[in-house]
Amino acid sequence: MNAIIRSIGIYTPQRMIDNAYFEKIVDTTDEWIRTRTGIVQRFYADENEYTSDLCIQAVKNLSEKYHTDLKTIDFIIVATSTPDQAFPNTASRIQAAFEIPHAGCLDISGACAGFVYGIILAKGLIAANSHKKILVIGAETLSKITDFTDRTSCILFGDGAGAVIVEASEENYVFDSLSETDGSLGKELYISSQGALINGIEVIADNKLHQNGRAVFKWAVTTLVKKIRELADKNHFKLDDIDWFIPHSANIRILEAICEGLDIPMERCLESIRNYGNTSAASIPLAWYSGIQSGKVKMNDKLLLIGFGGGLTFAGICLQNKIETVNK
Repeated sequence: MNAIIRSIGIYTPQRMIDNAYFEKIVDTTDEWIRTRTGIVQRFYADENEYTSDLCIQAVKNLSEKYHTDLKTIDFIIVATSTPDQAFPNTASRIQAAFEIPHAGCLDISGACAGFVYGIILAKGLIAANSHKKILVIGAETLSKITDFTDRTSCILFGDGAGAVIVEASEENYVFDSLSETDGSLGKELYISSQGALINGIEVIADNKLHQNGRAVFKWAVTTLVKKIRELADKNHFKLDDIDWFIPHSANIRILEAICEGLDIPMERCLESIRNYGNTSAASIPLAWYSGIQSGKVKMNDKLLLIGFGGGLTFAGICLQNKIETVNK
């Protein structure tokens, strides 16, 4: 049942989008965006660049930095709300790109909680003694499903990918997890390509992302303040024992409210919202990677990762950092 994570890689597209871009298409300003969300910039995939392409580049980054033998991976999990297509799954594109000979492949739909769900599932496969080395990727091309006529949401989202490998280990460094969903709130954050009802509420069928920002904000802060404490208790940690909190970077104001509710300084919260926007399933690995490369996150630091989003769902896990800083 023991697991370890020793490598991480990320990728963002080349096209940087600053806040001035939105001043030209909707009624907003750079100051308003920074004040309300904390976002300074984000990155967009090109027209012919898809989620699988971002995944491949993130895995290349991981492999090159940590000299990882990808051929020994025996399962691939891709957490995404923006797959290249319904099937074949995005994970199979990764398998083909790296010619990994013996790997099961699975996409999971957990929205912004997807990356943590992927780690939880990987730990479960290891505990079942069915797999030993699992590639977990969180990746999105949200720019392809953004409604650019909605001034309140179009400013938020960016594209990116992050990857880790969860491996069987003699000692355990991936600890207990917690997950929960309130499906009655599914109507508050969704993407739909067909006419349907969510709990009796008709949804907009335009294959764009729709959210009730106030409802999500309220649910996220109320839920996570309670559940982060619960997750720490489950792992027999006090909040002071945790070196770094890495929640999904949805909005800097949500993160500030969570930290205030937990009575912890914002300085102990790693985020990717300022430089990457809300990248959904990619936001946690982007923040984790940045923390490692900047020297903030050190070997053996205790981390609490928690994602939250469409469902409405959340997933959290505690672990001990075993990823070295590699500056190259």
